Amino acid sequence: MRYLIFGTGDYYNRYKKWFDRQEVVALLDNSEQKQYTRIDGIEVLPPGEGIGLDYDVVVILSFHIKTMKQQLVALGVDENCIYHFYDLHQLLAEHIVKRPIQYYNNAENIVKDDIILKTKILLMSNDLTLGGPAIALFHAAIVLKKYGYEVVYASMTDGPLREKLFEINIPIIIDENLQIATMNETKWVDSFSLIICNTLNYHVFLSDRNTAVPVIWWLHDARFFYDGVKREVMGKIKLDNLSAVSVGVVPEMAIKEFLPKLQCGKLLYGVADSTDNVTEFELSDCVSRQGRLPDSDKTRFITIGFLEERKGQDILLHAIKRLPVHIRNRCEFYIVGYDETMFGEEIRRESADISEIIFTGSVDRVKIHKLLNCSDVLICPSRQDPMPTVVAEAMMHSIPCIVSDAAGTAAYIHEGEDGFIIPTENVLLLAEKIEWCVTNNDRLAGMGQRARKLYEKYFSMETFENDFLRVVDEAFINKN
Repeated sequence: MRYLIFGTGDYYNRYKKWFDRQEVVALLDNSEQKQYTRIDGIEVLPPGEGIGLDYDVVVILSFHIKTMKQQLVALGVDENCIYHFYDLHQLLAEHIVKRPIQYYNNAENIVKDDIILKTKILLMSNDLTLGGPAIALFHAAIVLKKYGYEVVYASMTDGPLREKLFEINIPIIIDENLQIATMNETKWVDSFSLIICNTLNYHVFLSDRNTAVPVIWWLHDARFFYDGVKREVMGKIKLDNLSAVSVGVVPEMAIKEFLPKLQCGKLLYGVADSTDNVTEFELSDCVSRQGRLPDSDKTRFITIGFLEERKGQDILLHAIKRLPVHIRNRCEFYIVGYDETMFGEEIRRESADISEIIFTGSVDRVKIHKLLNCSDVLICPSRQDPMPTVVAEAMMHSIPCIVSDAAGTAAYIHEGEDGFIIPTENVLLLAEKIEWCVTNNDRLAGMGQRARKLYEKYFSMETFENDFLRVVDEAFINKN
């Protein structure tokens, strides 16, 4: 098989292991900075040039499959020759060379113990990053351990969360085969009395499963992430002993489009209260680029997230440009998140002459909390965002939020009382809300206190613990 691989970012690094380098004709990327360089010894070409080579299929290693597939088809690529990383189980079939499984903290002994106890629960994450879904499952592990369950935390890939799991002595399994394998091909999972699968990434795993083992499928994913999902694969998922819960209406509506008969409950994540651990600091301590101490008389706005179209930082930029000069001069806008993308480069280029915008690049979780602690308003302008963790974290810090109605958190905000809700992509209204915050700066603290009440009611660890244990108990009670 001769492959063209489209995408050289995070998901390329996650999935490249499944390809024989000798069979990869070229890598394709739209970034001019990467084109005509070599990655892993393979030449990177513009898509229009790469498709002129002799190849069998193009594999998209990115979540932006819709736009990338449209680009390929427009260039003349046969749609039947385009695959996604969700398709690797089908594409590689019998040519898969299994990867070794890594066990930590007595995980192997727990797996190989044939005695299936009611207290033996497997938590399955798609990665060990410090992103929202993986952290939510980490908190689930803490709750289960607290109540005496024997817990194992498994992941498709390694990452920094492994150290946090070590600190609380949670057994860990890293099985890269989970990226492409089904449950019935993953025999080591059969010794557990309950399995909790986190995110849409496990739909291939669930498409061929042992229905004797109850499964909770915890969904965090917006419709955007379903663009690479094949309906015939999703349709193979048997609903026996399967309980689905979502972090809000956005993931629920997305899964219902593919599995309309699936009953889906609600399980919001919990956010550990870290406000007592945030100390006074100089803002420049945690701003990685363009660091400067802000004028204390300015209203400080912050938006946090990977710079991409889905997160809508361009909507914020256009709203800032609409602000009257005398209002904009009284603001500072901190845009926090990985911005070394084509989208990020474009946003930075368009805002080059706006001194009130500060790009920090990626920062760690400690610095995010420090930044939140000295911000006045968080803006979440997303086009799709199931239940953004940063909004709950802002509320935890008593910060009011301006939230797009495409973000799941909007369902809990009371307009003008503890935050603001704007129709997605409504640049004019976003500008108006920003101006209101500047001219009514003295009212923000009160709004922030009421936002803190929302955090305590819906997103605190106490609330999560009660809701999560109820879901676990129901899964055991309803076992067929």
